[in-house]
Amino acid sequence: MSSSENVFAEVIEVAKFIDEFRGHYFALPSYQEKIDLLKDQIEHALEKLDAIPIEKRESQDEAAMYLYLRGKLLDVSPAYNQEAERLLTDAVKLNSSVVDAWICLGTCVWKRGDLDKAKSCFNSGLEQDPNNKQLLLQLSVLERRQCIGETEVENPVEIINDCIKHVKEAITLDIQDGISWYILGNACLTAYFVTGCWDINMLLQSLKAYKNALKDERMKLSSHMCYNCAMTYKYFEDYETALSGFEAAELLDPDLNGLEQAFNLYEILEGINSFLQDLNGSPTSSLPTVESLASSLASVDLNPTYEKATVNRLIEGPNLSKAVTGKVLFSVKNPSEIPIYYVVCDSDRTCFVITVYGVRSTAIKEEDQVTLLDPFYHIFDFESRGKHYQFKSLRIDFMEQLRVNGAIVSPEHVIHRSMYPQLKEA
Repeated sequence: MSSSENVFAEVIEVAKFIDEFRGHYFALPSYQEKIDLLKDQIEHALEKLDAIPIEKRESQDEAAMYLYLRGKLLDVSPAYNQEAERLLTDAVKLNSSVVDAWICLGTCVWKRGDLDKAKSCFNSGLEQDPNNKQLLLQLSVLERRQCIGETEVENPVEIINDCIKHVKEAITLDIQDGISWYILGNACLTAYFVTGCWDINMLLQSLKAYKNALKDERMKLSSHMCYNCAMTYKYFEDYETALSGFEAAELLDPDLNGLEQAFNLYEILEGINSFLQDLNGSPTSSLPTVESLASSLASVDLNPTYEKATVNRLIEGPNLSKAVTGKVLFSVKNPSEIPIYYVVCDSDRTCFVITVYGVRSTAIKEEDQVTLLDPFYHIFDFESRGKHYQFKSLRIDFMEQLRVNGAIVSPEHVIHRSMYPQLKEA
């Protein structure tokens, strides 16, 4: 090989190491710390590139390779680099077949917020190599970001479906890659929120993907995955596992605020415990309230296919074609606002908790009458940090399952996507 080819080959190896290090070195809590560790190698690689005489990079392919590698090295920092964008743009103009140059240009313009151009770059790269795992993953992550960004998109459902499709294609190329499974877990959790369906099956798919990710030993050091997995368990209402996950994420990286999430969840559980203990502890001010509210329940007109029931007549899990009506006694504070929690009593004077997804806290007020169609019933009974939590709960995922004072919830009470929880990503 010529001397310039030797230098290009050497710098390409440095670039590969950068990709591997940046993508998988989870032990460091700070992204910037990773960049600092790479700084010397990057500076050395840049010196080697710039030492190549101009006459040795006059051919179109060599010029494109020089521009691409220099742009890639300059763009390692988390901050946007204008010079890197210029170099990478010139590189793909000279040689559009360099797939990694399209990846680098896409991530570069992404840093300055131009998601549309970034997506165009990734698609251009896929035209050159339809089975490029890295491109498919980058495109999937970008599409997920489009769905949760500040700018409204016209077709979030279509975009999140494409997001899931692209990451699944990447998984078929390398089924053992934990990063791919992790990105799928994030995509499914986001789909749970942005599709408007609040389909619990999406949470199950998310958890399955995260579990597959953990088969890759590298992912066991990922604080981001630990945090997002805990978030999924939280919305799946496996509170005991969620609390453990948030606390584990805190140990891996305190900057993720896992402990704050754990405290918020403890606050919700403590609020539920406090209200139920008050109701069962025989203070004279509480019992007449349950009695009077339960006796004031009005008849509700329902589709005849529904059977009216009380909580004690339900079975664990989904209760299709069952309708439970109750009066709201208390609202339970939730710092994250999703879901909304209430303590409710039915006509049997049984007190239980309802969790409602997809609507604002303004949709239901204390002393409102609620009817829950096809509710998911679960009895919680677990200990955490020496505290015992035991209560009955009904989960409502779809607005169509909810009637408030006999009426369907109006659109102004539907949550805006700005309220969706933010996932953590390296």
